Amino acid sequence: MTSTVLYQGELRTEAVHQKSQVTLLSDAPTDNQGKGESFSPTDLIATALAQCVLTIIGIKARDLGIDITNSKAEILKIMADKPRKIDTIHINLKMLGNPSDKNKIILERAGLTCPVALSLHESVKQNITFQWN
Repeated sequence: MTSTVLYQGELRTEAVHQKSQVTLLSDAPTDNQGKGESFSPTDLIATALAQCVLTIIGIKARDLGIDITNSKAEILKIMADKPRKIDTIHINLKMLGNPSDKNKIILERAGLTCPVALSLHESVKQNITFQWN
């Protein structure tokens, strides 16, 4: 089992990662009857995309001997109304490290093929940009 999720009431859930026992809360957003006091489930999807991109780039960077520690992603999620769903995820990656132009291309291509990116429905637009140093 990967995780368990407990509905706590008032549109809040608590997820527990079974291996580590780390917990994560989610709230419905304020524009959908919630308090917005934590990540919404759709925030988690957009955030997971950025985490996945950085993780896959991190693996490839390590293989190439490039340190990208403290690289950062800024995420903006845009919702559609009818039906209510994620329309677009904008991710601006501020990449640290000093790879060659060739290795930048290799790292970017690796990141864009992360499992989360490949798992999202094609109707979800993924706008991912890279800024190096």
